[in-house]
Amino acid sequence: MSPRHFLQFRDLSRDEIRYLFERTRLIKERFKRYETYHPLADRTLVMIFEKASTRTRLSFEAGMQQLGGSAIYLNTRDSQLGRGEPVEDAAQVISRMCDLVMIRTFEQEIIERFARHSRVPVVNGLTNEYHPCQILADIFTYIEHRGSIEGRTVAWIGDSNNVCNTWLQAAEVLGFNVHVSTPPGYEVEPERAGLFGTDHFEEFSDPLEACRGADLVTTDVWTSMGFEQENDMRRKAFADWCVDAEMMAVASTDACFMHCLPAHRGEEVTAEVIDGPQSVVWDEAENRLHTQKALMEFLLLGRL
Repeated sequence: MSPRHFLQFRDLSRDEIRYLFERTRLIKERFKRYETYHPLADRTLVMIFEKASTRTRLSFEAGMQQLGGSAIYLNTRDSQLGRGEPVEDAAQVISRMCDLVMIRTFEQEIIERFARHSRVPVVNGLTNEYHPCQILADIFTYIEHRGSIEGRTVAWIGDSNNVCNTWLQAAEVLGFNVHVSTPPGYEVEPERAGLFGTDHFEEFSDPLEACRGADLVTTDVWTSMGFEQENDMRRKAFADWCVDAEMMAVASTDACFMHCLPAHRGEEVTAEVIDGPQSVVWDEAENRLHTQKALMEFLLLGRL
């Protein structure tokens, strides 16, 4: 059988994602009760990093160990991938020596090429285009705090980056709506976002209006990895796209605030918001661990 990959959010169906969330709930409960649960004993995860990370490495490495398996860290600077070995060749070799591969890299094309030549499941730990594991954790966090996200409204304030693109895909799969507000010149590119249509998102020039009535307000840094040379230009362009108390005040009375972290207080969000009572960013960060454990279990063992 061909391996199942998770390269973008829509690689899983609505029913499969609901299953993952139920498994996440059970796995998290076991974790909180300090119960040993080793369904992936003797399985090996290889983690390939071309982009640095704290949360992605820790959540995958700790998660695999908590499931009874082992995790191996590879940085492209320290491997033949960083010395010009074709991605296709690396995929064939690496996938013969492990059970699962997670890749955090730049262009989506790189991970797609790797997956086409891999004998084992490949997971997108982040690319320039998508960040599906982050949105799995975000949506599970919303469900924990507020219940089903179906029919709800998410306000995305800031850059139409990989996280934004994945929110838009998730809205199509799970049936909710996204209000997107970006500065001029940073609007959503539907083809780059991998959208089938525009039924589940609406664009706003005014970030305050995007937040009006929203059930969840979320953002990310103004300058993603790989775009550091644009930092000064982006600070000027995004100056009015800082999530603040005024934006949260026009959202739903029980709206949550999320940020995938790391955060720059005073830039994309004020300290008052991210450290305030509506913020669920720490639960959101922890849930990367639990949703990814459910994902790895599913990709290797199927439905249990």
